[in-house]
Amino acid sequence: MLTTTLSDFRKDIKRYFDQISQNFETLIINRGKDSGIVIMSLAEYNSLKATHHELSSKTNEERLDSAIQKLKSGKSFEKQLLEE
Repeated sequence: MLTTTLSDFRKDIKRYFDQISQNFETLIINRGKDSGIVIMSLAEYNSLKATHHELSSKTNEERLDSAIQKLKSGKSFEKQLLEE
């Protein structure tokens, strides 16, 4: 995670954007006491939203937890996909 001030961000905006997009970094721009802005890549944002959606219902959360436990305990299996 990167942090900077608004002034420094303005001076070197391209470098910050390059770091964020290439390295999946998150940038926090401090704007005073307990105030700030977070900048992240679109890919990182989409991943965060997908995770939030998957965990937003108790049923989905339980299914994911069950699948993780099956993988960890070796009780999973592989299936071949049908080819069209």
